Amino acid sequence: MSEQITATGASPEAIRAHYDVGNDFYRLWLDETMTYSSAMWRDESDNAPLADAQRRKIDWHLRNAGADRSASLLDIGCGWGGMLRAAVANRAPGAPPLARGVGLTLSDAQAELARAAIRDAGAPPVEIRVESWAGHQPAEPYGSIISVGAFEHFTKPKDDSTTKTAIYRHFFTRCRDMLAPDARMTLQTIAYGDPDDKVPMGPLVEDIFPDSELPRLPEILAAANGLFEVERFRNDRNDYGRTCEIWAANLKARRAEAIEMVGKDQTRRYERYLKFSAWGFFSHRIHLLRFRLKRR
Repeated sequence: MSEQITATGASPEAIRAHYDVGNDFYRLWLDETMTYSSAMWRDESDNAPLADAQRRKIDWHLRNAGADRSASLLDIGCGWGGMLRAAVANRAPGAPPLARGVGLTLSDAQAELARAAIRDAGAPPVEIRVESWAGHQPAEPYGSIISVGAFEHFTKPKDDSTTKTAIYRHFFTRCRDMLAPDARMTLQTIAYGDPDDKVPMGPLVEDIFPDSELPRLPEILAAANGLFEVERFRNDRNDYGRTCEIWAANLKARRAEAIEMVGKDQTRRYERYLKFSAWGFFSHRIHLLRFRLKRR
């Protein structure tokens, strides 16, 4: 779950309240890639550790967005910058170096760590901005766009389906305008499972993302219609359930350190949220959707 929004979705203050809890706190229970979104395993029999499955997810987005070949990449909701660093390091055979990478986040803490990691990597052509996608004005179109875990924060619980679809269409319109002709983007988002079921989100909304509302698949497809061709789509809910279970186990193992950092109440909220999220994915109540989209 990453952190980019429009003015109509979760407020910047609400986003920062979550992501600015502290980089050291997240480091306790995330893997070495500092990736705060669903990993990707080959199948249920794949026993790869979480870090390897996170790298596999990153590689999937780079390949499907064409970002392993394109000269420029925009990462909307860039987190701690892992996708952009991989875009610099993991080029397709014969592809030129990445000439321009831009990551957008609303979290000062994430931006600080991402910039430090970029400097440690030898100062590649990557810029991290504390900025919304709605206000981003690139000097020229990007060759690829990737957005992982930002879409969940674009609307509020009070928004009806028509309002949500209009907001999502604004996002897709902006992405289309920022992409070069025939270029691709990938999108990864949590979504409600049953299109007709109002799923109670409990800890996911009450404790962690009080200003955010999940999308539904028909809303996403309607919003993208005419702007992007949906070339590939997959629901990897079990991957996210598995990821949350590992995060919960990691946090439990280092609970004493977490309490010392952020307090007992905050630690308990995260433990509850991770366990609830794992249940939601395994029970079909919430899904993890991944799209490959081509600009029309």
